[in-house]
Amino acid sequence: MLRVIVLLAAALSSLHDFFPAELAHYGVVGGSVLVISGGQVSEREYYGEANRESQQAVDAETTFHWASITKTFTGIAILQLRDRGLLKLDDPVVKYVAELRAVHDPYGPIDAITIRELMTHSAGFRAATWPWGGDHDWEPFEPTEWSQIVAMLPYTEILFPPGTKHSYSNLGVVFLGQIIERLSGDPYQVYIDKNILKPLQMYASYFDRAPYFLLRHRAEGYYREKGVLRRAPFNFSSGITVSNSGLNAPLSDMAKYLEFLLGGGDRRNSSDVLKRSSLEEMFQKQLAIDASGASQTAGERGRDWIGLSFFIHEQGGRKYIGHGGEQGGFISHFYVDPAHGNAYIVAFNTDSSDAATNTHKLDAELRDYIFAHVFGVR
Repeated sequence: MLRVIVLLAAALSSLHDFFPAELAHYGVVGGSVLVISGGQVSEREYYGEANRESQQAVDAETTFHWASITKTFTGIAILQLRDRGLLKLDDPVVKYVAELRAVHDPYGPIDAITIRELMTHSAGFRAATWPWGGDHDWEPFEPTEWSQIVAMLPYTEILFPPGTKHSYSNLGVVFLGQIIERLSGDPYQVYIDKNILKPLQMYASYFDRAPYFLLRHRAEGYYREKGVLRRAPFNFSSGITVSNSGLNAPLSDMAKYLEFLLGGGDRRNSSDVLKRSSLEEMFQKQLAIDASGASQTAGERGRDWIGLSFFIHEQGGRKYIGHGGEQGGFISHFYVDPAHGNAYIVAFNTDSSDAATNTHKLDAELRDYIFAHVFGVR
């Protein structure tokens, strides 16, 4: 045991040096990482600036935008509704969102597409919420109203036989958000706040625009293009896509979320959110994803899988549950290893596609470093 503690201390010391050096190398304005070892928070690192213009430093209260990590909260909400007897995962989506009958499905009746397929990104819907790139000044950042989505449904088609492969779809998660709202009677943000955030005591977390008293803690997002740094939209609304990208929170709140996923923290509050067997159901493999992004059935070889709204990565004989996020200049991801009580979460506020400062490469390097040097996974 003493040897393990010494090795962990050395690994965390190396992370203390590695993390700021990597973010500086890639030109990141600001970021943070939190590590949980053996069920306890063992390391927090803060780097750079939350706001470059005001030189506001990243600290324990800095609020990051978590983008698609929001999808895991959406999935938990769906399981809550399932456990309360309000839906079944293999129910047809049109049972709850009748407007989808307008979608063109060349592979069969639209009634065959299930809630489970939305959660595994295997329903056949396009990746983007809008059917265009959103790269013109006159185009909105995201749709703001459900009516805008409905207007596009007659011009939406299913792209492959549902259930046959994983193909990431933001649009599909919008439909999950609609199911939550229609069955609960609450707006999505209100439902998640009442049934997940407050029970986990994530009191500084919120969706979309900041409450006035937390605005000063919100980090700016930045894009780097051709060596030039520019600000991303600040304090924005994710509109009707809130169920796939609207969450904002400080690392201290996200630590409580990781503890919940690990099975620790305040167990009474955790069980109020979702019973452990249902959460572990979400961590089970549904479709395997090979290196090219294609999918196989769960019995075939593969290191990366999709569960129910969570991704699964296998390495070194361990199974890691995680998700990433990217929006508004922010990049983030987390992984939890419930079997060993380990987890980490990382976020930074600079998105760069430049060859020398590609922050997607940085994101992968951080994962590989923490797996190898902190969790001892080869």
